[in-house]
Amino acid sequence: MLLYHAVMDDPPDWIGEFTLSPGQFAEHLEAIADSGRTPITAARLLDGGPDLPARPVLITFDDGFADLPGPTAEAVAGRGMTATAYLTTGAIGGSAGTSKNSSLLPPAPMMKLDEAARLEQDFGFEVGSHTVTHAQLDTLTAGEIKHELTESKAVLEDALGHALDTLAYPHGYNDARVRRIAAAVGYTSGMAVRHALSHLTDEPYRIARLIVRRTHTAADVHDWMAGEGARQAPYRDGLKTVGWRYYRRARRMLHGPEFAG
Repeated sequence: MLLYHAVMDDPPDWIGEFTLSPGQFAEHLEAIADSGRTPITAARLLDGGPDLPARPVLITFDDGFADLPGPTAEAVAGRGMTATAYLTTGAIGGSAGTSKNSSLLPPAPMMKLDEAARLEQDFGFEVGSHTVTHAQLDTLTAGEIKHELTESKAVLEDALGHALDTLAYPHGYNDARVRRIAAAVGYTSGMAVRHALSHLTDEPYRIARLIVRRTHTAADVHDWMAGEGARQAPYRDGLKTVGWRYYRRARRMLHGPEFAG
């Protein structure tokens, strides 16, 4: 499972580490194609069944940057591939021309909510939720978590005209409580980060993804497609992960909700 963010030549500094140039992205897509893996959507992965490709891969995008419903989706679909886009509803506005950002994401060129349906209709993408504000869900109260998950789901369902049940946790941050609430409000999967290779035995509400940085080359993608270059999920959270979670919760109590890249 690959996690991309933006594909552009001149990104804002805060997202630069996770942004590829169009040329780099094209090289990554070629590496995926050469690997013999078949890109599928999260929904198809979770459905499973006999028609699941022997060597599937998920290409995912988080947040909803402006390049996504244009040249980036064109590059994916032009190679006969598909992807899943997880959109932060507070960052992409309510209609074309809306610039208000009610999320915690710093300023950046973002797509508009009106363009979500185009990702499905014109490019064959799947659309999923990435919450309303891009909050660190595992630092919120149960009521706050439920609001983030139900409100973003409802907004996207209204824009798309159909039910939606796939979710990606902002920053990949989640815990058992977040996963329980996600299942209770109607999501059938939850994408984490973990920077690990996922597997068919992975946890459906904590699916591992490899976060792609600008320093990752086509050779890295080649290794990942071969099942090399990273550890394999599932595995238990380590002490550093647990400690980082408690630190972030303490910061939230002192400073309120905040963005953490």
